[in-house]
Amino acid sequence: MTVHSLHLMLLVGDTVPSPAPAQLVDALHAARITAASGTTNGFQLTFALSPRSPLHRAVLPSGVLHPKKRVVVAVILAGRCHVLVDGVVTRQELHAGRAPGASYLVVTGEDLTTLMDLKHQRRAFPGLAPHLRATVVCAAYAQYGITPRAVAPALTDQPDPVAEIPVQSATDLAYLRSMAADVGHVFHLEPGPAPGVSTAYWGPQKRAGTPQPALTTGCGAADNVEELTFALDGLAASGYGTHRLEGSSASSSEVTAPEPRLLRPGLAASPAPALRTGALRGQTGRPLPRTLLAGLGRTVAAEPVTGRGTLDVLRYGHVLSPHGLVGVRGAGQAYDGRYLVAAVTHDLTRDTYRQHFTLVREGLGADIQVVTP
Repeated sequence: MTVHSLHLMLLVGDTVPSPAPAQLVDALHAARITAASGTTNGFQLTFALSPRSPLHRAVLPSGVLHPKKRVVVAVILAGRCHVLVDGVVTRQELHAGRAPGASYLVVTGEDLTTLMDLKHQRRAFPGLAPHLRATVVCAAYAQYGITPRAVAPALTDQPDPVAEIPVQSATDLAYLRSMAADVGHVFHLEPGPAPGVSTAYWGPQKRAGTPQPALTTGCGAADNVEELTFALDGLAASGYGTHRLEGSSASSSEVTAPEPRLLRPGLAASPAPALRTGALRGQTGRPLPRTLLAGLGRTVAAEPVTGRGTLDVLRYGHVLSPHGLVGVRGAGQAYDGRYLVAAVTHDLTRDTYRQHFTLVREGLGADIQVVTP
């Protein structure tokens, strides 16, 4: 499917996807794909049907879009390939309309983390730190082109095999996310850079690297976004702490969560103050580094400043991707600057390609003088 200078690629298959049949690509009417940091990404493909459509006679009976079939959607813009989703089909709906051209097929699916959530596992990881456990779990899915990338926690959390043996008693996906939450990390799949391959990322939110092309608003003809709004939630940020017993004595000391900058570089000149103080629960008997990591994880989860908007990809000239940075200009001194792209929804039809996006950071004011590029 081609939208002006944009070309869409559709691949389907079992373990290894291949280009979809031409009849299937020709029938593709619209696609919606959601991608967000730390969550399962999803997709929904809509195919036009007619009584004499090849989809009825050959494509659908072959099972190419049955549940658990692998689907890859990618776009080529300005000669560069962007993989939007690599997942599996989970649901199929046929809408039979009475009027000509009113029938369509809707295929819904989720990214490959769905395969990690199908079977309960119970296994031990003696002596392995959380990031090494994450690597071992993700390595089992190499046949799907998944490469693990795990980052060690900000504080050492090395279990003593004599005193404690970490045990997984959950699906792989649930275990990966539970371990990530315990140390302030996220887990998600990043499709690409080529169709059929992806990275299983287990680590802190990415707040470094080259920013994507800046989003411009309030600058007249230079604007490249259709809509952009910001909000500051004064109650979003919270501080966390707990009391812990010192050894076998009856005395206790207060433990507070470390500064968020230990885990994530700041993006704002003035981080929003924590107006609330929460208690860290369930920390009895846990080592001090693990308690500190738990508090740090809850602290960095808060993002007081949120931006939401819509852009036309062809006008923007780039496919905005989650898990990366982007600059904002023209929104005023308080809201200009760099943001983390937390979520993106791709809406494609045969005539348009729009993205709805969510930006986040920890406070107001730009920490840099000039937004580039």
